[in-house]
Amino acid sequence: MALDTVLVAVGPGDEERTDPVVTAVSDVAGPAEASVVLAHVFSRERFAEMGDRLGFGDDAEPDAVAARQTTVGAFRDRLTEAGLDVSVRGRVGDVGEGVVALAEGTDADLVFVGGRKRRPSGKAVFGSTAQTVLLEAPCPVTFVRSG
Repeated sequence: MALDTVLVAVGPGDEERTDPVVTAVSDVAGPAEASVVLAHVFSRERFAEMGDRLGFGDDAEPDAVAARQTTVGAFRDRLTEAGLDVSVRGRVGDVGEGVVALAEGTDADLVFVGGRKRRPSGKAVFGSTAQTVLLEAPCPVTFVRSG
C-alpha cells in the first residue's frame, strides 16, 4: 500500500505518548516519504478558551489554534527532526468524529491514534474516541499505546 498522507490524532493528554507515536509514525511514513498531518480536535468550550488565551479572539481558525498547542508542537518538532514533512489541522466538535472528518478531508491513507494501557478488565474496550476512529475511519488505523 502506497502512503501519501498519514494522519496522527494528537490530544492534550498525548504528551506521554510522544516517543512511541513518533517512532511508529517515523517507521511507516519516513520510508514512504509520506506527508504527516497532525490532527487536533477541540470541544467548542476549549476552542473558545484557547482562542481567547492565545489572543485570536473571535477570528480564531482551528488550524492556527491547533498549531499553538503544546502537545502538537512537541509532536511537530520531533517528527520534523526525523525528516518528515509535517502540517497541522484543527477542528471543533466531537473528537472521534472530528478525527474521522480530518482523515476524510486530508485523504489520509493511514491514521495513528494513541491510547493508554488499561487494566485486564478494560482491554476488550478501547476509549470512546479511539473506538470511533477505529470503526469509522475511511482508511486503516494504527493504535499506539503507552504505559
